Amino acid sequence: MAELKIKSEDARKLATTIASEVRWLSTENKKEIIEASPVEIKHRYEELLAFQNWMDIAHKSERHPAIVRAQVIVQNYICFVYLNESCFNILRKHLPRGSASKKCCNFLVNNPVRAFRNAIAHSNWCYKDNFSGIRYWARKGADLNEPIIEFEVNQEDLSFWQSVARCTAYAAYENLK
Repeated sequence: MAELKIKSEDARKLATTIASEVRWLSTENKKEIIEASPVEIKHRYEELLAFQNWMDIAHKSERHPAIVRAQVIVQNYICFVYLNESCFNILRKHLPRGSASKKCCNFLVNNPVRAFRNAIAHSNWCYKDNFSGIRYWARKGADLNEPIIEFEVNQEDLSFWQSVARCTAYAAYENLK
């Protein structure tokens, strides 16, 4: 949790902390977040629930390589592309400076997660040879003249990123719907 730079008491109850911080946003801020997308928050939340159902099915099924790979693709898309565009970017604009929620959103929209999101969105990734993580290629910044460089993320760090993404989105949407 050190990557998030949040207080240990907030880290121990991260979902509760995020839920509280979103719940206490002004009505005007909540309205701006809700109206930032043509897709209603309730539909975004339904997609998260459907995603969780898929994850439950995948975990209960035979660990066939095709199912595992489909699970990886869906989870990375939901956590880093779908939620980045629909949740983290708009949410962080309305959260108080120094809040755990804002720190989570900033973590999720900045490198190395930002580069990973771009690699997923642009199909610039593959498994490491031993399947212990993912290799991906992206620019460090937004300048299109920058070279594309290679990054790696191990499974433990990727699982952490995914958990932060899911926790942040569930807690936020639950308090915006």
